[in-house]
Amino acid sequence: MHVRYRADSPAAAPRWNAPTQVQTIIRPVVVPERAVVVASEPAPAGGHRRRARRRRRSPLWARLAVAFGVVLLVLSGGALAGAQVLIGRATQNIAQDNLLGDGSKSTAEGGASLDGAIDMLLLGVDVRESWEENNTRADTIVILHIPATHDRAFLISVPRDTLAEIPPYEKSGFGGATAKINDAFYYGAQNGGDWAGGAQLMAETLKNATGIGFDGAAIIDFGGFKNVIDELGGVRMCVAERVVSHHMVMVDGEQMYKADARRAGKRRAAEPVVYGKGCQQMNGTQALDFSRQRYGLSDGDYGRQRHQQQMIKAIVRKAASSGITANPLRVDQLIRAAGTAFTLDTGGIPVADFIFALKGVAVGDLMTLNTNGGRFNPVTVGGTEYEQLSELSERMFEAVREDRLTEFVIENPEVISRS
Repeated sequence: MHVRYRADSPAAAPRWNAPTQVQTIIRPVVVPERAVVVASEPAPAGGHRRRARRRRRSPLWARLAVAFGVVLLVLSGGALAGAQVLIGRATQNIAQDNLLGDGSKSTAEGGASLDGAIDMLLLGVDVRESWEENNTRADTIVILHIPATHDRAFLISVPRDTLAEIPPYEKSGFGGATAKINDAFYYGAQNGGDWAGGAQLMAETLKNATGIGFDGAAIIDFGGFKNVIDELGGVRMCVAERVVSHHMVMVDGEQMYKADARRAGKRRAAEPVVYGKGCQQMNGTQALDFSRQRYGLSDGDYGRQRHQQQMIKAIVRKAASSGITANPLRVDQLIRAAGTAFTLDTGGIPVADFIFALKGVAVGDLMTLNTNGGRFNPVTVGGTEYEQLSELSERMFEAVREDRLTEFVIENPEVISRS
């Protein structure tokens, strides 16, 4: 599959009085299926498509996993200065942008400080070569919650088809609509809003729906993890149920996208890619393809969320346990594999301070959660089927706001993802 990438984003001056915001743009592909449009959407003017070649944007999680692992290992040996140098080298070329807008956490809510709980919005965006760059939706929506104790972290996946009231957004000329929540990114990105506008409208929509304000946000390219996974020598993924790839086939022993097989005239020779039950080692191509499947899964999109969460944990675990983070040369190699182009906004707080604030979070302390207990909770409005947040989900988001999610999970273990 071929995708287009943004070349770069204009850096914004640090907002020293703004709420704490750790924000990164990493673009662009997560999920290949086109989202269903509920509200009306403007067509691209004149069908124009951008032709410029764009550089790959590397994933924030890849860098933070490396830097975080370095902090844990080096701190244990007392070589604090060395860890700071590596973190500085890993983040020195990051540009800045504002991804939260009115979705940010106010000072009264604990923003502009790393002393309390930290909440980040992580978005995965689907972009294709034949589309305009801003003709896209956020099909992966994850809330990262770190309690004030900074000794664990929770990944909460939000269904992309969740029924939501998307507020007006003046920058893109959007007047507001009732739609699937992943449409918020599209409407914020139109008419010059760009991806920063898409993230801002998504953050505001989520804050209205859940009451959670955010300290930071990231647009994540799960496809950008391929080089990282291969540099790590692959990751261990556990397949709960057999699934046939909806996107890739095997041709002459090589795994390739169906569209590429057709263009190469090898469609007749193609065989299906099947992921059988059980735990297995996967390379970058396999892990990414597996994490994108939803068709054929008993829990559909919830299963895809589960697999994406599993891939994130597998990358972090491999980076922290393989000894790579104790070897400066290998750290540099992994960072180069991830890439160099980022957009980050810390609201005036140094990146190293943010990472060191999380030094108490070990790999085993990353827990993955689902809304609605990972079970479908559909509602039909105007002939369109949506997911709606259940009473259980509303109580879970209340626990996030009140920083008592650990206790909530103990009392309601059904929200824990099977990943």
